[in-house]
Amino acid sequence: MPSIQAQSEQKKQNGLVSLVGAGPGDADLLTVKGYRLIQQADVVVYDRLVSKEILALANDNAEMIYVGKKLDFHFVPQDKINQLLVDKAQEGKHVVRLKGGDSFIFGRGGEELETLAENGVQFEVVPGITAAAGATSYAGIPLTHRDHAQSVQFITAHVQKNGAEIEWDALVRSNNTLVFYMGLKQSPHISTQLIEHGLAANTPCAIIERGTTAKQKVFTGTISELAQMAEKAISPSLIVVGSVTTLHKKLDWFSPSSADTE
Repeated sequence: MPSIQAQSEQKKQNGLVSLVGAGPGDADLLTVKGYRLIQQADVVVYDRLVSKEILALANDNAEMIYVGKKLDFHFVPQDKINQLLVDKAQEGKHVVRLKGGDSFIFGRGGEELETLAENGVQFEVVPGITAAAGATSYAGIPLTHRDHAQSVQFITAHVQKNGAEIEWDALVRSNNTLVFYMGLKQSPHISTQLIEHGLAANTPCAIIERGTTAKQKVFTGTISELAQMAEKAISPSLIVVGSVTTLHKKLDWFSPSSADTE
């Protein structure tokens, strides 16, 4: 059986892609394993929401490649990103694919790994704290609570053209928390659909803007006011719907003004 050192050398020769979740914004929320792999990487392929502090962890010789996306504008098409990872790994390099939040929660990490698998490229996955867990924690909004919610659902409001509509009926339940990713632009539609499918118009909700960072802001109101709330917020923001959002003022522990600035 090959020694650990021999296995390490074989990995380096064959190339390796480490899919690393960078967390929701606060650099201190990066996992220890993610920290170590970023420092070891030959190539770092990163998205828009990865903080400067985390990018600064890469070694001075690492090749840094930005492939970030913005709403309605893809800097690098997804198929090009997939092929880039394959190409760099096949050069025998250790590639860290760095994504905000967790790569498997609306991060298209599964799609990228499928391409790697189809091309025989070795890979590993390092989970990250997803925005729903991180941002709500910093906003003092528990996703579940015995007095408020016994379940939670994560929904992406950003669907592909000609994609299936959200099953709104399945979302309108009592004792449930809804978290919408990438929903700011779709706020009027989200509000209308939830109310039309039976959610009370006075259901509490919140928008968490740039959660876990020094620029965090939290807007609270009711689902009927969501569109107006969204006009005050900027991306990236999360929408949280449910009575747990009423706990924000009581449990609001994080002071962005005293946090380290970017």
